[in-house]
Amino acid sequence: MALKMIPKSIKWRLQIWYGLILVVVLAGFGVMAYQLERGRQIRRVDDELHRRFLVLIKVLRPGPPQLERPPQDRPPQDWQPRDDRQSRDRNLDNRPREQTPDDFFPPPEGQNLESFTLPVYAASLFDTNQPDEFYFVIHSRNHQEIARGGDVPGGLDANFIPASQTNRLPGPDNSKPPSAWTQDGFREIFEATPAGTEVRVGCSLQPEFRELRLTALHLASVGGLILLVGLAGGWWLVGRALQPISEISATATKIAAGDLSQRINSAETESELGRLAAVLNSTFARLETAFAQQKQFASDAAHELRTPVTVILTQTQLALGRDRDAAGYKQTVEACQRAAQRMRKLIESLLELARFDAGQEVLNRWRLDFAETVAECVELVQPLAEARRITITSELAPLEIKGDPERLAQVVTNLLTNAIQYNQPEGRVRVKLAQRDGLGVLEISNTGRGIAAADLPRVFERFYRGDKSRADGGHAGLGLSICKVIVEAHGGTVEAASMSDAGATFTVRLPMKT
Repeated sequence: MALKMIPKSIKWRLQIWYGLILVVVLAGFGVMAYQLERGRQIRRVDDELHRRFLVLIKVLRPGPPQLERPPQDRPPQDWQPRDDRQSRDRNLDNRPREQTPDDFFPPPEGQNLESFTLPVYAASLFDTNQPDEFYFVIHSRNHQEIARGGDVPGGLDANFIPASQTNRLPGPDNSKPPSAWTQDGFREIFEATPAGTEVRVGCSLQPEFRELRLTALHLASVGGLILLVGLAGGWWLVGRALQPISEISATATKIAAGDLSQRINSAETESELGRLAAVLNSTFARLETAFAQQKQFASDAAHELRTPVTVILTQTQLALGRDRDAAGYKQTVEACQRAAQRMRKLIESLLELARFDAGQEVLNRWRLDFAETVAECVELVQPLAEARRITITSELAPLEIKGDPERLAQVVTNLLTNAIQYNQPEGRVRVKLAQRDGLGVLEISNTGRGIAAADLPRVFERFYRGDKSRADGGHAGLGLSICKVIVEAHGGTVEAASMSDAGATFTVRLPMKT
């Protein structure tokens, strides 16, 4: 089971990809380093071969003090006397004469190749006691061996000459040093002179191969060590990077089990996973608050519904307990009716809030003069104010907005009713409508006892009633909550302000164009 989970684990996937990339990088670096070292070794061998080749050429062609071929981008070296070179390079018309291979490697004069021997200084370069194992072979034009020296390999193919060398003659158009090739573990160079002598110089590459094997072993050892350290470090880094995910999973599991107070502990708040943890913590906090509000809402709704249900049950039990006259039955029915009406209003309010919360409430928006709507609401609550000897003063400026007249009237009516109900006898209610900063601002204030500072932040909570002494059976504490959701559905805000014994002021701000 654990092996089946490995390909699905993010940690293992990252580790595998990291390991593959590290292997490719180390392998590429190792191959490049090996090739560079191999090239350096081969160049060193080629330099030694070319140095010994020049010594052989010098022995074969005595006379000129310098036998190295001139590069193509400069004139021939001054290995001849100046007067002789000038006379040979120019004809009677004082024009440059075409150069021939003999100008660079003149044929030997008076040398008997069959009795060819190397001087001591040249023979020391091909000493068989040296670890480099250099050798040479000299052939005549008809491939007859003239001389050899050093540790010549027994299986040397004297007739094997690369195609690139068969037509190679020294001269101004081919003045580069002899090129080298590898044959059966030996490195060789070959040159055929115009005089017909063929010179072949080589050496065994076994010492270089041993060094290259040691180099490859060292590179593999160092690369393996780096790979192990890299994989261990990558495992630690991947585990540290994915630690917040484990914490998120563990916290989500506890929350799913019912513990909504759990939060994700993340020290790296600036990283991507740290920001994700912060967002999830904020989401969990809102979720906990929403569940708490839902629980409180259900409890408050049950409490509010229990009272009218209790009234109905009590009245019906009394009516059924003994016979009554018509007036008694009528009184019982009227009590049940009042309780049922209260239940109906509460249920309608709850359904209204539920529709707004679900975004299912449709607002009929059109242009209207909000001042006329406010004036109609003031006229509607005027009898209630007169019954409590409350004076309402209005200061309404014409204000055109776009909204649902019925819903906005419901907001104004609720606020006016609260201002009248929670006012002192013979008090005042002031209504002011004006335009400020591109917003329509409605202020409704009274001269009542005001709202306590502890209750002010919660006045718009559902079923909340700060003034317990003023709560009666006809109010469930949902009026201000409904006002808030209606105003917010229009893109506005509503807030409350109050001072002790100085009344309360409710301010509604609505956009001029919504």
